[in-house]
Amino acid sequence: MAIKEDVLDKLLEGYEKPEDLLGEGGIFQELKKALVEKALGAELTHHLGYEKGERPDRKVGNSRNGHGKKKVKGQDGEMEIAVPRDREGSFEPQLIKKGQRRFEGFDDKIISMYARGMTVREIQGHLKELYGVEVSPDLISRVTDAVLEEIREWQNRPLDPVYPLVIFDALRVKIRDEGVVKNKAVYLALGMNVDGIKEVLGLWIEQTEGAKFWLRVMTELKNRGVADILIAAVDGLKGFPEAINSVFSQAQIQTCIVHLVRHSLRFVPWKDRKEVAADLKAVYRAETVEVAQEKLREFEAKWDSKYPTIGQSWRRNWEQIIPFLAYPQEIRKVIYTTNAIESLNRSLRKAVKARGHFPSDEAAIKLLYLAIRNLTAKWKMPPREWTTAMNQFAILFDDRLQVVRS
Repeated sequence: MAIKEDVLDKLLEGYEKPEDLLGEGGIFQELKKALVEKALGAELTHHLGYEKGERPDRKVGNSRNGHGKKKVKGQDGEMEIAVPRDREGSFEPQLIKKGQRRFEGFDDKIISMYARGMTVREIQGHLKELYGVEVSPDLISRVTDAVLEEIREWQNRPLDPVYPLVIFDALRVKIRDEGVVKNKAVYLALGMNVDGIKEVLGLWIEQTEGAKFWLRVMTELKNRGVADILIAAVDGLKGFPEAINSVFSQAQIQTCIVHLVRHSLRFVPWKDRKEVAADLKAVYRAETVEVAQEKLREFEAKWDSKYPTIGQSWRRNWEQIIPFLAYPQEIRKVIYTTNAIESLNRSLRKAVKARGHFPSDEAAIKLLYLAIRNLTAKWKMPPREWTTAMNQFAILFDDRLQVVRS
């Protein structure tokens, strides 16, 4: 809505320096205060059914009863406003609701900063520096705790009946537990649905991985609607193959190529990393199992003297690498594409890095969920090769995809 020129001229009377416009008690702040109070007055007029200054209808009974003072925090700092009252106390303002102490959108800013890994102290300083608003650690905790119900709904939401690919990953975080800071693993499942859209299926915290833990995770996924997983990519997670096959008996267990390559390069200094990565690519992009075995022997002959642990690791996991080699190139490319899981890991580690440690499991889940929410909001389109890959899935797993078509 355009503001008339003469109104702007009137507002700017006496304007001499930027502080007069934007500073404490400046035109912007005073204008916002006046507009808020005017709007609240209009809401009360609508509620009572008569204008201010008019005599109330005796049949109505209710009438104006002065004003109450309220301080509200917002991007312009803290503002004291006059809130009109009625005698019966039945007036429920909508612009600034009863009990509300912050303008709409202010809480979202706190949550956004929290999701980016900022500590409570950093959020306090940021709000003070930018908006001149003092907020307590307790307020920040209450605001961010408001997402806990959203997290519970997200963690229990219904899932699709079939996922062609699910990648299981782990992130190590420090969490205080019974007065001691412990290293705990946060496990997450990244699924690719039949439309090629990525989604994080859930988050779980456990100190030690094992068959019982993974059985609980698999059972939870099944209870939420997952009937089948075609390919499950894992990072050597202890107890996982037994647990997943006890719930999803036909799922193909596949060592995650992304994780295996990443683990291998941890032993390699920067000067050799590019060459080692290229030689490993020759192994996992081989046309057949026989060619892959030959490429691995060539790799060991070239690098075993410097990095013997790499070849040993690939040999140890070989039985769970070779299923990947039996797939057509279109499906292989979807499995070893690094973008999805790498982007997710990078965002989560960045959010966790500033924290040092978390006071509880709940605090860790809260931050990680918010970081995931920020990232997954951008996940709209399937990868370019998905249509071709899905055609191959339809050939290889036709009977298991019937549940999606029905």
